[in-house]
Amino acid sequence: MTNRLPNLQINAERLWSDIHETAQFGGTPKGGVRRLTLSEEDRLVRNWFRNACEAAGCEVHVDALGSMFAIRPGRDNGKPPIGIGSHLDTQPTGGKFDGVLGTLAGLEVIRTLNDAGIETDAPICLVNWTNEEGSRFAPAMMASGAYAGDFTVDDILSREDSDGVTVGEALDAIGYRGSEPVGQRQLGAFVELHIEQGPILERENKTIGVVERGQGILWYDGRITGFERHASTPMEYRQDALVALSEIVLAVERIASAHAPQAVATVGEVVIANPSRNVVPGEIAFTMDVRSPDEAIMTALDSDIRSAIADIAMLRKVAIAFESVWCKPPTIFNPAVVTAVEQASAALGYSHRRIISGAGHDACNLNAVVPTAMIFVPCKDGISHNELEDATQADCAAGANVLLHAALALAGVSASGDVPTVRPS
Repeated sequence: MTNRLPNLQINAERLWSDIHETAQFGGTPKGGVRRLTLSEEDRLVRNWFRNACEAAGCEVHVDALGSMFAIRPGRDNGKPPIGIGSHLDTQPTGGKFDGVLGTLAGLEVIRTLNDAGIETDAPICLVNWTNEEGSRFAPAMMASGAYAGDFTVDDILSREDSDGVTVGEALDAIGYRGSEPVGQRQLGAFVELHIEQGPILERENKTIGVVERGQGILWYDGRITGFERHASTPMEYRQDALVALSEIVLAVERIASAHAPQAVATVGEVVIANPSRNVVPGEIAFTMDVRSPDEAIMTALDSDIRSAIADIAMLRKVAIAFESVWCKPPTIFNPAVVTAVEQASAALGYSHRRIISGAGHDACNLNAVVPTAMIFVPCKDGISHNELEDATQADCAAGANVLLHAALALAGVSASGDVPTVRPS
């Protein structure tokens, strides 16, 4: 990189202001954000985002699942645009940075290019993907999954929340069921900026994580059926569903720990049917989340967990239904796009390291159909999906600067800018 472009920086104050302004849409008393997908709060932040993108000279399109695509024209609009962005929905007790940072940093990239009068060869496309979190509708990352061909649009539109409201009904309620077919807008590459949601960068005092791969994810739904009895029932006569679940939780912890640090597993939801203080639990529903960056380890985890559950069912004399509801293989991001992120980090002088994403992201879905990579910045104590989620202004700005320069390398710039174009393979 030569001439003026190496010195090009985003407006850190403007990005920081946007992060805190949008946090008011669904802001919680503890300083977090509750902005479930396709809620009224989501409608408000979407409107803010649309207005901001249009004010920055972008044309905003919305697809049939509500994903928003803001296009900044390039010199050659026949070229597929370079995608940047993330999501605006949050967990029920979410923070100010998860997803939002990547989306608002993308907006800041476009504003910075406008301020500097820079025209890219290919267009830039800023995306807000619908329902990344999966906290209202399952599965998570459903819109990017449909874009990548993992789900049909009709399947996603029919998914229901806990109140029986479908995705289609929720889209209509907030006015964001768009007319553009899902997957029609093809991208030349995609880069997503995100907080790490883990402790590695902070622990190693690194500013940038160059994400080269993402963990595979297995989701399960389970149901244990024992027998409800009075709490005075002698211990040897019980078919206690909760005791069986306790053994499952411990077995899963043991199995994942045996593969550490290449595996993690979590029983995250538990519902006792008809709970009562003086009744032995007879039926329990539970969920399980299992992750590894190694496909062979994922296969071993699945086998070991199923075997342990079968043994526990026999030992505790209960019936256990255990069903896989989602399987996302490990993601290996595009080497050329990863290199663009790494080179931008080095050119800007930021300390950086290659890293694996422990969480799932829209970028992991897109990688199947679009050359993709990710940028991580540290978050305090590795905390995310929590109102305490925090990141520094300097780190957010650093991530946005890497996003800016990676996007410039991927989109190409006029000869006066002298930025070599990276061609993802």
